[in-house]
Amino acid sequence: MSSARETVARDIAARREDLIALSHRLHAHPETAWEEHRAAAWVGEAMAHAGFDVTPQYLGLDTALRATAGSGPLHVVLCAEYDAMPGLGHACGHNIIAATSVGAAVALAAVADELGLTVTLLGTPAEEGGGGKIVLLERGAFDGVHLALIAHPGPVDVARARPYAVSHLDVAYDGMAAHAAAYPEDGVNAADAFTVAQVAIGLLRQQLPSGTRVHGLVTRAGEAPNAIPQRSEGRWYVRGDSTELMERTRARVLRCFEAGAVATGCDLHVDEPTAPYAELRTDDEVLDLYVLNAVGLGRAFTDGDTGLGRMSRASTDMGNVSQVVATIHPYIGIGSAPAVNHQREFAAACVTGAADAALLDAATALALTAVDAAGDDGIRSRLLTRPGT
Repeated sequence: MSSARETVARDIAARREDLIALSHRLHAHPETAWEEHRAAAWVGEAMAHAGFDVTPQYLGLDTALRATAGSGPLHVVLCAEYDAMPGLGHACGHNIIAATSVGAAVALAAVADELGLTVTLLGTPAEEGGGGKIVLLERGAFDGVHLALIAHPGPVDVARARPYAVSHLDVAYDGMAAHAAAYPEDGVNAADAFTVAQVAIGLLRQQLPSGTRVHGLVTRAGEAPNAIPQRSEGRWYVRGDSTELMERTRARVLRCFEAGAVATGCDLHVDEPTAPYAELRTDDEVLDLYVLNAVGLGRAFTDGDTGLGRMSRASTDMGNVSQVVATIHPYIGIGSAPAVNHQREFAAACVTGAADAALLDAATALALTAVDAAGDDGIRSRLLTRPGT
């Protein structure tokens, strides 16, 4: 195993400039969910250049891709996210994730025959609210997969991800427009419906369990100050420590939106644009291997429930993958503090020297973890008996 470990470490070190260049290129050209056409093409080109068999527009998704090498019985998948955030660019560092997964996958391909591996990189679009992995999961992308790996940037290193399950809600009210000064009594105010709903949600928070989060924003509340708003729209997230807790909280939040409709006489419309994200099930044995490898590279871990480590509570569609495939989702620190994910300052930090070093460490740690898992008879046997279905 020492020979395979040395091979993957050398391979990633040799590709240092190419991996950093890919990360910076993605960062300079941010694309939001389902629009990552350049990102998918660039990642696909990198994998094809490394000798992988690449399938673009995988399973009917324009910005998904599959790149595979090796034919061994143990199937390991590296997930590459590359969507950016509306108005914030790569404020969650998915440019780093994509380059990290490329580096790890290519390095593992060099030892795939020796270790009995099939190595796949999945380009997974629309993690930021679109649920791309859920669609891929439903269409069979993870069938027969034994281990799924990803490392996500954050301000500090956190080993264990503890993401909330989350439901995404698109909410709208339809009322009746009228002149706000001359004929206000003829109007039905759709903006007021959201005001009532948000007050109700605010009051509800006192009774919600500590393992929940409810937050959102109004994206439309009328067109002119002298017209009663006929249409209002908003987007809301309901999160919980578990899917069951999230669903119970969601039912209570929906009653708050119904209150807005009842109070104002508006019609309420609620849509879920994507399936809910599930909580993450971490494979403890594989995560232990990752921690040992990351510490060996000089990384130091922070408690994931406090301070800067709270990024580990962010929701992800990797949670759905983890319900059927052994999964790890550690966080790699890029030294961005006090900037944290989903801030412009964090986006700027994702192309610093510290971020580039984190990229290479994450790629190396993930690749070494896969090598160690493949070489451990107990872990390998266990993984082979639980392929994704």
